[in-house]
Amino acid sequence: MDVWIIKNGEKSGPLPDFEVRSRIRAGVLTGESPAWHEGLPDWRPLAEIPLFAREFEIPGEPPAPAAETASEPPPPLPRQPPSSPPHLIRRFWARWFDLYLYSGFWWLGMWAAGRDIGAVLENVWLILLQYLPWFALEAFLLHRFGTTPGKWLLGIHVRNDDGSPLALGAATRRSMRVLFLGIGLGWGILALLCQLMAFFTTRRLGKPLWDMAGGHRLESAPLHPAKIAVYVPGLFIALQMQMIVVWPHIEKQMGEAFPALREQIEKNPPWYLPDNRSR
Repeated sequence: MDVWIIKNGEKSGPLPDFEVRSRIRAGVLTGESPAWHEGLPDWRPLAEIPLFAREFEIPGEPPAPAAETASEPPPPLPRQPPSSPPHLIRRFWARWFDLYLYSGFWWLGMWAAGRDIGAVLENVWLILLQYLPWFALEAFLLHRFGTTPGKWLLGIHVRNDDGSPLALGAATRRSMRVLFLGIGLGWGILALLCQLMAFFTTRRLGKPLWDMAGGHRLESAPLHPAKIAVYVPGLFIALQMQMIVVWPHIEKQMGEAFPALREQIEKNPPWYLPDNRSR
């Protein structure tokens, strides 16, 4: 028979009756521990439930009279946090909208500050830590608003399993887990591998690892046409902001390494950039 137990104010269960007996004999549960199983009208101390009364009998004393049961409906079982679908597609595009938007402003900032973009691209440590400021900002946004620009446009909020907002420390830990486990610091093949692992893990468990570890859940609202109308051009503009600064230097590096490829690019320039660069 399945049994529910209250210990230290926490409800747990259902537990098989033999597991409850084992815990009683081990001293984990006492006769005063509240419990309930189907057929009882309300929560009762274990010692007063006939199913377990013998575990508390003292040799030589008569057994306690059996507790009466009633046909009233049982008390509500402990509530579990509502589950929500993982929304893998929404998560993916919300995440990369935020990253591309941040990256666009980051590269424009580098250009406006007069930095040598080619040297920045070759600076391993700078590229490695490129997204660290964003995830610090994301932690604040999740703590304060429960969402980010990309998540908001796609109707996503992040809460604790009990529906409360994330504390700043919890939001920071979540963001750091995403940085390392979710996008692999944004490094090429590592980012792809992390995304694939997150995809299959979330499909199997119903939550990504960073939400399971922190006790968080995703709340989703229906997609709003007006927000989608902002999202699509917003993503395109974010990509353009980055590529306008970065592409000439990437093209130069690729041309030096692959002359045939440079010749092909010069004949057929990318559609997303105006062909106004000097050859």
